[in-house]
Amino acid sequence: MAVWALGINHTTAPLDLRGRFAFAIDQIEPTLRGLREALSRPEAALVSTCNRTEIYCAGDQPQLEHTLDWLAHTGGVAPSLLRAHSYTLENGFAARHAFRVASGLDSMVLGEPQILGQMKDAVRAAEAAGALGSTLSQLFQRSFAVAKEVRTSTEIGAHSISMAAAAVRLSGQLFEDLKDVKVLFVGAGEMIELCATHFAAKNPKSIAIANRTLERGEKLASRFGGEVMHLAELPDRLHEFDAVISCTASTLPIIGLGAVERALKRRKHRPMFMVDLAVPRDIEPEVKALEDIYLYTVDDLAGVVQTAQASRQAAVAQAEAIVDAGVQSFMHWVDQRSSVPLIQQLHAQADEWRTVEIARARKLLAKGEDVDVVLEALSKGLTQKMLHGAMAELRAGDAAARERASVAIQHFFLRSER
Repeated sequence: MAVWALGINHTTAPLDLRGRFAFAIDQIEPTLRGLREALSRPEAALVSTCNRTEIYCAGDQPQLEHTLDWLAHTGGVAPSLLRAHSYTLENGFAARHAFRVASGLDSMVLGEPQILGQMKDAVRAAEAAGALGSTLSQLFQRSFAVAKEVRTSTEIGAHSISMAAAAVRLSGQLFEDLKDVKVLFVGAGEMIELCATHFAAKNPKSIAIANRTLERGEKLASRFGGEVMHLAELPDRLHEFDAVISCTASTLPIIGLGAVERALKRRKHRPMFMVDLAVPRDIEPEVKALEDIYLYTVDDLAGVVQTAQASRQAAVAQAEAIVDAGVQSFMHWVDQRSSVPLIQQLHAQADEWRTVEIARARKLLAKGEDVDVVLEALSKGLTQKMLHGAMAELRAGDAAARERASVAIQHFFLRSER
């Protein structure tokens, strides 16, 4: 059984290219079905976050090139372009990568816990699509166990700064006091909830939530004493807010250059702080060039979150050791799986012999034969069947073949009990 992985992330691919391969959670099932149809139905799972898109597969033979071609076609780019920005991994290297991702060792924010939940969502989606078999199931369950051990046994996340905290830190560089700032959050998902929690701790002047569905927006806004508005109101009300943090699942930008220009004009060019945490982008990239606009994307925040690096090195070394042990254990399990068909055949053959000898013994007992005689015949019958193949090998073939058979038979039948 082969395991392989193909991916792009924040270190290998620019934001706009990652945006072409971003899949919402409800897109994963149909996407996996298309992948499996194109690749002779391997086991498959798809992890898609703001910082990465990764495909994990398991099958009789690795199909990395076919997987890359399929993904490139799905994203509407040339395979050569995707190949230049992607990474491909097989077997133990694929397992190591999965374990490191789950543990937060491969994240933009070292040790961040959000990726673990995203991987679990991906596994549930793969299960729902009928794409998860025993090999990938083991891979992910072991990756979750490794991640848990890393988080409980090391301080890998103790010194990290989350994306939400980084956004607050950056806003503090622009505004003297966040208590005078009106903040707008666009979207109502997990990342926006996290950002709103961090900003609310600074007691801003007001908080508003803009979302496609008011019900979900109202639920989040009520937690922070904020107001909620429909996304359609955004162009007319954008000028009211000093800080805008956006993270939706939209496939196209929802805040355009024109809307921001009009907002700045109505604000008499008072500065606006904007953070676009979405992949693909929620805010048109041209907005960044406007005067009085301070726009940051997920990639722009990388320098902010990578702090206290030296203090994390010991924790990273501990975590990598845990990952190494997990990889060895998983690959040992995979190697053992190759023997399963032979083990099943041996059990089937032994059961057949046992069935024949028991049937013969019952017939003898029914005829009134002595129990000890029947048991003796039963044991001899089983022994002869078990040794027949070995004895035949010792009598057949040339001298070299007999010698090889002799060594094997001694190894399997004449080992002393330990």
